[in-house]
Amino acid sequence: MPIIDSSLAVLSLWGVLGYLIGSIAFGLLLARAMNLGDLRTIGSGNIGATNVLRTGNKTAAALTLVLDGAKGAVAVLLARFFAGEDAAQVAGLAAMIGHCYPVWLKFKGGKGVATFLGVILALAWPAGLACCLAWLIGALVTRISSMGAIAAASTSTIFLVILGYGSAFFLGVILTLLIFWRHRENIKRIRAGTEPKIGAKKA
Repeated sequence: MPIIDSSLAVLSLWGVLGYLIGSIAFGLLLARAMNLGDLRTIGSGNIGATNVLRTGNKTAAALTLVLDGAKGAVAVLLARFFAGEDAAQVAGLAAMIGHCYPVWLKFKGGKGVATFLGVILALAWPAGLACCLAWLIGALVTRISSMGAIAAASTSTIFLVILGYGSAFFLGVILTLLIFWRHRENIKRIRAGTEPKIGAKKA
């Protein structure tokens, strides 16, 4: 854990701000703006980039991926600049929770992969790059997006520790557990051999 220098009020403030930033549903907003329909009625019903790709619009999917990652990074960087490392970790976790459980969508959000990677990149960019590489290898080898997510999450805490960011160990564990929880149905389908490949239009 980082050294706690900030007051409870400051940490709470950045927790709320991080949550609000993370809860911006870019996939849903982009799909509406580009007349792609309501993501919640398409494919898996998820609001993330993988489901946006199922609309057939690669530009919208790429923008969703970048923006969902950016909001996690922005939450961390703003908190670090104004309050410090302890607030940055709180804001990063809150951004992840906001993406996965946004109050605006009745707490039915995305699975958090892009936001997770954005948070790790902003907290510790070498570990973040390693996680992105793990995601890429997992996704390319299996052609299953959720396998990339599982690979990135499984290795994230290891990368944080071996690359010298041990203060983020507990945050890494919590984020990993959250990614696994959000992908529990995907894991069941992977075991059953029914998980869809990247680009498939049906869940």
